[in-house]
Amino acid sequence: MASLGVWNDLKLLRWLPEGAFLDGGEQGDVLLPLNQVPPGSKPGQTLKVFVYLDAEDRPSASTRAPLAQRGDVASLKIVAVNKAGAFLAWGPPQNLFLPWKEVKLEQKRLIREGQRILVILFMDEDGRMAASTRLEDFLSDEAEGFQEGDKVDLVIGDSTDLGVRVVVNHRYWGMVHNSDIFSKLTRGDTRTGYIKALRADQKLNIALSAPGYAKVDAIAQGVLDALKRGGGFLPMTDKSKPEEIYALFGISKKVFKQTLGALYKSRQIVLEAEGIRLVPPQ
Repeated sequence: MASLGVWNDLKLLRWLPEGAFLDGGEQGDVLLPLNQVPPGSKPGQTLKVFVYLDAEDRPSASTRAPLAQRGDVASLKIVAVNKAGAFLAWGPPQNLFLPWKEVKLEQKRLIREGQRILVILFMDEDGRMAASTRLEDFLSDEAEGFQEGDKVDLVIGDSTDLGVRVVVNHRYWGMVHNSDIFSKLTRGDTRTGYIKALRADQKLNIALSAPGYAKVDAIAQGVLDALKRGGGFLPMTDKSKPEEIYALFGISKKVFKQTLGALYKSRQIVLEAEGIRLVPPQ
């Protein structure tokens, strides 16, 4: 059976002039427009498609990736506003509905055409895709199953006195503390993060670069590439400001120092007072 608002693997049943009909099970036949049918597709073949409801509430399919799918937290653009709520662009031709009841009171003044708003996508009581700004109703403060150093997907949330709240894997709240922030974090942006520490209360502390030596091997090649682009020299040292290091390499000062140590030990760089120099090949 086809599931709305997510990717599906559906069997191609037959062709019509307007496109291909796919087997949607209890949802009925699902139309995939002709201009989106992969070349060479044949009846009986399974196609990976995104399923949504069109303007007449009929299941329709697309091979184009949406900006977000059911269960995702995303920053989406408001394209229209009326008495019932707002409509957001999310990829499919039919815009996503944001009912007023799903908007926090303090956010209603932000609902203007052309603005972007942070929402979570869900299935409403009528079986239609909808959006909500009430992330707390869907996300948990407590998480299980993570290990220190695990790589996670982040959506940037609001700033607090402690740091910046982030949405982890579209399911949990996490915190990037001020001591781990080296550049501006914009609400709604997506980033890669890492589990920094396992807390007894199951809340997530997040780092924006891999902890310990996990990042060293990966960033070492980036440092060498930057040296080559700079003619063999970079005016960066282990005393450079954290903000400068993060802007250039996207890592913390601690990881940068570890990387320099590894490259120096392997005799690939020379550490000088004003920067680092690439050792010429022998």
